[in-house]
Amino acid sequence: MAENAKILLVEDDNFIVDIYQKKLGEVGYQVTVANNGQEAIDALKKEKPDVMLLDLVMPYMDGFEVLEAMKKEGMTDEISVILLTNLSQKEDVEKGMESGAKDYLIKSHFTPSEVVEKIKKWVPQV
Repeated sequence: MAENAKILLVEDDNFIVDIYQKKLGEVGYQVTVANNGQEAIDALKKEKPDVMLLDLVMPYMDGFEVLEAMKKEGMTDEISVILLTNLSQKEDVEKGMESGAKDYLIKSHFTPSEVVEKIKKWVPQV
């Protein structure tokens, strides 16, 4: 695992933020949190993460809109986006992957430890 890899966690549920912030910190990742899509875009302009965990259902700007904005800027080629959401419809999965996400995880199907294993796949090795 690349030490000190940067993860941008985009999630509006504080309970989930706390769980993932703790778990990701325990394995050595630097975690930045954005509570909605607009905060995510602002954070991406300041510093590029190695991986972004992105919820789809959020206020102000949903995850699909974030992906669309990132794609227009060519950011989905530079940043591995993993969708971490409760949306499980086939159409949502397809739309997320077509929009540039590298992986699509349904929150209720993965433990935080399993999510960390998925992240490791996308963290650049140095």
